[in-house]
Amino acid sequence: MGRWEPGARERLVVAAVDLFTEQGYDATTVAQIAERAGVTKSTFFRYFPDKRELLVAGQETLSRLLAEGIADAPADASPLEAVAAGLVRAAGMMAPESRELAPRLKAAVAASAELQERDALKTASLAAAMTTALVARGVPDPVAALAGELGVLAFKRGYAQWAEGDRDGKNDLAPYALAALDELRAASASLG
Repeated sequence: MGRWEPGARERLVVAAVDLFTEQGYDATTVAQIAERAGVTKSTFFRYFPDKRELLVAGQETLSRLLAEGIADAPADASPLEAVAAGLVRAAGMMAPESRELAPRLKAAVAASAELQERDALKTASLAAAMTTALVARGVPDPVAALAGELGVLAFKRGYAQWAEGDRDGKNDLAPYALAALDELRAASASLG
């Protein structure tokens, strides 16, 4: 087993998701994940503190990109226009491999209460990152919180549609996330 082979982190995530899907989250050990990924257990622990954290691999980067996109939006952008800029920035980090992994990840999360809990924490963290970035732009707290929550919903809906969509060469997540944001904006306007 290679110690610091390139792509070890990505291989660990893929191996874990595959094992979670095949035998369940609870039945999967760190040793099995490391073996499937072709690395040592110590290499696993260099990247992740435990197997649960595999689910949120890249969360910090995603939060940072969402916040940077919001911060870099034009000064006259509305809160949802700033959120859209954050979605576009974050969508750029999603590689085609993420799209291929998404259905297996969804199945693994659906089968494990612990992973569902971790996914909910990830959602809250992403919303908080967007809310904080909007408040830094001068958006009032309640508006920023609502826009941040809509941004997370749009990202999740767009991601799901992107992952389940046909594979006709359109690998960019951004149009899916922006379409989902537009749908949510229209839906919220109809609440009256």
